[in-house]
Amino acid sequence: MADRRSVRDRLREALRPPAGLPEAFQRSQPLKLRGRSVAWLPPLLLLIGITLLDVNTSGRFRIISWLVLVPVIAAAICGVLGTVVFAGLSLLTYGAVDKQWPHPYQNGLPDFVLVVVGSGLAALACSVRLRAERRMLHMRDVAETTRRTVLRPMPPGWGGLDHAAVYLAADSEARVGGDFYDIQPGRHGTRLLLGDIQGKGLAAVEAAAAVLGTFREAAFHEGELATVAARLEVRMRRHNRYRVALGRDDGDRFATGVLVAFPEDTPATVEVVNFGHEPPLVITPDGVRSLPPEHGLPLGMDELVSTPPPVIRVPLAPGETLLLVTDGVTEARDTAGEFFPLRDTLVRAMARDPRAADPQRLVRLVRDGTLAHCGGRLADDTTIFAVRRRAPGGRRP
Repeated sequence: MADRRSVRDRLREALRPPAGLPEAFQRSQPLKLRGRSVAWLPPLLLLIGITLLDVNTSGRFRIISWLVLVPVIAAAICGVLGTVVFAGLSLLTYGAVDKQWPHPYQNGLPDFVLVVVGSGLAALACSVRLRAERRMLHMRDVAETTRRTVLRPMPPGWGGLDHAAVYLAADSEARVGGDFYDIQPGRHGTRLLLGDIQGKGLAAVEAAAAVLGTFREAAFHEGELATVAARLEVRMRRHNRYRVALGRDDGDRFATGVLVAFPEDTPATVEVVNFGHEPPLVITPDGVRSLPPEHGLPLGMDELVSTPPPVIRVPLAPGETLLLVTDGVTEARDTAGEFFPLRDTLVRAMARDPRAADPQRLVRLVRDGTLAHCGGRLADDTTIFAVRRRAPGGRRP
């Protein structure tokens, strides 16, 4: 019994909508009342309704054989034990009610056999359904493990940064895609990376994992941000050559991204390398500004140019928040085909409440605005990542 409860609890957890989705876009769990399952209620009401209708109709219109539907409904929403219980109740009810009618109006043995056969098939169907759900649970566990490996959870204040992130996969079943992000503290300060692998599917996940693995090592050890950027480029090209050697046809895969360093010796500036990505936004109590536009080609395409992407040093005062998003935000469209007005939304939000620059609030604001704009129908993987330096002593600015 403990094992069954464990499987049910894990299945319920796996089927729970991702935490990043707001309540308006989450599917409510069916047949639950105040956190308790009421899956038994529909088949019970059906059993009572069929019985009352049968005993209150004329003998020429008997519907007691409809009791075969009760275990069928139970099989779709209850467990095997619940289905067997309702099958037994249906058989007992059939026998008790049918005998109350005069012999000419009794349905007799043929309909009773129908209820017996239907009950047995319902129990079998319920068992098959539960096995399929357990298999789905296993696949969800695999997807969740993959997601946590690629997009590892980061503790509060990681690398001296207040941070918040939301990742929404366009494929809600896969729960993971080609967007990636991470913060890596190291010997030469804290670096962060956000990017988007071209394409979708498992091949994009493999490429994202390869790039992130290299970033975590290079960002920790290397002293120059340009060296970290060069190693990311080399890793992307190596990964493409590996895919070609395997006979895959996606050897020209590339990734846009933004690499940011928070130097310890200059707390009012950041260093940025942009690999053909949408430039980050700086959110301040006074408004919104963009960092310089992209100056480099996407990762995996540096062979097309003779110079690597430059390292740009830009001001970022304490208390200012850096917002990085992927094209799931910037290319979100409404029913009229209009793009999501990210910057205008942020400007209005900051005018209403300067505290909206807090990373947690900022991420929720952009997430809710994006989903509302596109009606909850994401056309691409969507990542929203907000960071700012943590004030001395761990206090928030």
